Amino acid sequence: MVDQVKNDKASADARKVQQAEDGKKAMLDYEAQAAALRAKTEKLKALRLARDAAMPPAPAKAKKTATKKASKADKAKPRPLSDWLDEQRKDGRRD
Repeated sequence: MVDQVKNDKASADARKVQQAEDGKKAMLDYEAQAAALRAKTEKLKALRLARDAAMPPAPAKAKKTATKKASKADKAKPRPLSDWLDEQRKDGRRD
C-alpha cells in the first residue's frame, strides 16, 4: 500500500514537470507567432505607405452648396383621411 502511494506521488510529480515543460514550449510558440505577425504587419504597412506616397494626390472634392429648405408655406397641406377614403371607394376598393 505504501509503495502504491509513493508511485502515485512520483507519477503526479512527473506529470507536473511534463506539464510545465509543455507550457514553456507553448509559450515559446505563441511568442514566435506573435513576433512573426508583428513583422508581417510592419512590412505590409511600409509597402502600403510607399504605394500611397508614389500615387498622385486625389483631387479635392467640390463643396456642396446649401439648398434652401422648404418653408411651411411651400409645403402642401396633407389631405384628410376622409378624402382619401372617398377616393378609394370611387375607385372600387372595398372598406
